[in-house]
Amino acid sequence: QVHLVESGGGLVQAGGSLRLSCAASGGTFSRYGMGWFRQVPGKEREFAAGISSTGGLTLYGDSVKGRSTLSRDNAKNTVYLQMSNLKPEDTAVYYCAASITGWTERANGYQWWGQGTQVTVSS
Repeated sequence: QVHLVESGGGLVQAGGSLRLSCAASGGTFSRYGMGWFRQVPGKEREFAAGISSTGGLTLYGDSVKGRSTLSRDNAKNTVYLQMSNLKPEDTAVYYCAASITGWTERANGYQWWGQGTQVTVSS
């Protein structure tokens, strides 16, 4: 069982930056593809970014592409999502997810999820 804990969310003004972290425990972190998704009430969970197990490959959703950088530190069992030039429409709960089968844009491709961290961007 993999346990994921997100941190780094909060309230930020439009144009600001945040770095979200996701710490993993209970598994072999270096074997997992990792992803970040975000969700607002009443909408489906949206893919934000994904990274391969080695960190060599990354993929970004259109909503954050060009404004975000996803990285991982396998020695610390942690993945980071650096977001900049934040917009009010980035307001959402951000979830970290892990996949033993690889990394994907599909939420159902991930076996383990964190509880989420709230990001609120004020205009």
